[in-house]
Amino acid sequence: MNTIEIRLAKKEDAPSIALLGRVTFTETFGHFFRDPKDLIDYYNSTFSVQKIEDGIKKPNNIFWIAFANRLPVGYAKLKLNSNSEFIESKDVCQLQKIYVLKDFLSIKIGFKLQDILLKKAKELNFNKVWLSVLNSNARAINFYKKNGFEKIGDHDFQIGKENFEFIAMKKEL
Repeated sequence: MNTIEIRLAKKEDAPSIALLGRVTFTETFGHFFRDPKDLIDYYNSTFSVQKIEDGIKKPNNIFWIAFANRLPVGYAKLKLNSNSEFIESKDVCQLQKIYVLKDFLSIKIGFKLQDILLKKAKELNFNKVWLSVLNSNARAINFYKKNGFEKIGDHDFQIGKENFEFIAMKKEL
């Protein structure tokens, strides 16, 4: 039996979140990178401890960290007041990250993180939440569709030499 705990992240959680970010990103996207240096550069700019600490301090960001049997196994990030080119409303926030280690996906931590994040968005009076998901990540797309998200557009994102095609999705709150 797994004991699951999810709580708001604190500055002290930044090293765990940075490591979770690197490992889960590699599990999901690592095979797309032809040049390992591009991946390392992305880690250093996106998943450094300092970057996560700075992100946790920002008033427009809310981070949660998830534990299974006291081990950090996932995290989520909600970005408040984050407009999308695909949504006209201004009362919009972004589900920026839900990352869970592959070995722990089966115990539904991603769903629990999403549920907490969406409840918080509603509590803060946002009427829509949006996200971006890699267009080839069928598991994630199906997860979001099952949870009421719909496709609203497409966009590209460049990391190093690699270009990624993403789907933007939204959910009414």
